This record gives sequence, structure tokens and C-alpha cells, in this order.
Amino acid sequence: MEHATHKHPYHIITPSPWPIMAAFSAGAMLFGGLLYMHHQVLWLSLVGLGFLLLTSWLWWRDVIKEGIHDKAHTEEVSHGLRMGMLLFIVSEVMFFAAFFWAFFDASLFPKEAIEFTWPPKTIKTLDPFELPFLNTLILLLSGCTVTWAHYSIREGNKDDTVKGIGLTVVLGIIFLFVQAYEYSHASFKFADGIYASTFYMATGFHGFHVLIGTIFLAVCYFRAAKGQFTSEKHIGFEAASWYWHFVDVVWLFLFVSIYWWGGAH
Repeated sequence: MEHATHKHPYHIITPSPWPIMAAFSAGAMLFGGLLYMHHQVLWLSLVGLGFLLLTSWLWWRDVIKEGIHDKAHTEEVSHGLRMGMLLFIVSEVMFFAAFFWAFFDASLFPKEAIEFTWPPKTIKTLDPFELPFLNTLILLLSGCTVTWAHYSIREGNKDDTVKGIGLTVVLGIIFLFVQAYEYSHASFKFADGIYASTFYMATGFHGFHVLIGTIFLAVCYFRAAKGQFTSEKHIGFEAASWYWHFVDVVWLFLFVSIYWWGGAH
């Protein structure tokens, strides 16, 4: 006897190997990272990273196939995907809140091991209105281009959508190069006290998020060029644009609190 077809708007996914593969890959990467920090092997972490990237690619490929070919992304499913992305961004807010907490705790409530002047006299801070200000302008401009792309998708303008996403990707790459140049010319290193460690943790992880957002948008660029986004269905780009705006806002807080206020002698 055949099973009755369930008539509902939700997508019941088929069994997939990607969740458990992603879990084992991430575990290998982190365990390998711990070994490397204790002057052991590095290969385990690199293998874990490689398998994690491969698994992510295959998993996201299946999600795109579900939405385009299987027509599984109904309004209810799309709403769930949007809520999932919003909750992920909220978790990222908490992630950066920890870094800001560490920075302000060290600067406003110095302990015995920290000088009572902030930043410490041994640290030559970066001028906030040189490279950091340039990167601020770059990210603000990228926020405009990704908004232009989003508006173009809603209007059904494929050419402007591709141009807007492409410009955003280019600006993200420029930001990363400027930040790398800034790090290479900074007078202090990660191990040079609490100021240096909180500075590099906060700004470095933000740079990592810019890298993730740039890759995210690069995938959207190729999808947009293939015509996979429509004015009604573009949940992939919508998630990428939300993530990019989050990255922009975090940078504004970093610029004001760490580069400007926290770096003033």
C-alpha cells in the first residue's frame, strides 16, 4: 500500500551526510589547532579545515538545489531560513560583545598588572584617521553597493544586481588588503600586553568576518549572473546582505571605541 502524500508547505529533508561530516571536520580542525598551539603537528588542523570547506560547499550546493530545482523553499520554509539567519547574527553580536567587554574592562577598570594609563605608555597606537578611517569609508561604501544590489533584485534588474554585488566583493577584498597592510606596519604584536591582545582579537575576528561575507557575496555574484535570483525568491542574497550590514555596523563600533577612543593617549 502506498504511503499517503503529506500536503503541507514545509520541506522534509532527505537523510544527509553533511551534518555529521561538518561536525567531525570542525572537531578535527579545533583539536589540531590545540595541538599546534602546544607546539605539536599542524596537519590535522589543515585537514579538518579542508574537509570542512568541502563539506560546506557540498551542503550549500544541496540547499541551492532544493530551492531552485526542487521548489522546496516555500514561504514558510523561507521564513524559517530568515529567522535562522537572524538568530545566527544575534549569536555573532554576543560573540563580539565579549571582545568589547574585555577591551572596556581593561581600559576602564585596570588591574594591578596593567598600567593605570590607557593605552599603556609602551604602546604606540595607530592613527584612527589614516588607514582605519580609509577602511571605514570602504565599508560604508560597500554598504551602499550591497543595498543597491538588493534594490535591483527587488526591481528585477539583473545587470545592476550583478554590478552591485561585484562592487561589494571588490570593496571587501580592498578592505582586507588595507587591514593586512595595517597589521604588518603596526608597532605592537599580539603578545605585547592586554591592549595589543584585545585589539587584534576584536579587529582580527572582524576581518575574518569580512572574509566570510566577501566569499558569501562572491557566491551570490555567480548565482545572480546565472539568473538564479528573482524579485520574489532571493533568500540567499538576502542572508548575505544582512550579514554584510552586520559586519559594517560592528566595524563602526570598533572604529569609535578601539581605534578612536581607546587609542587616544
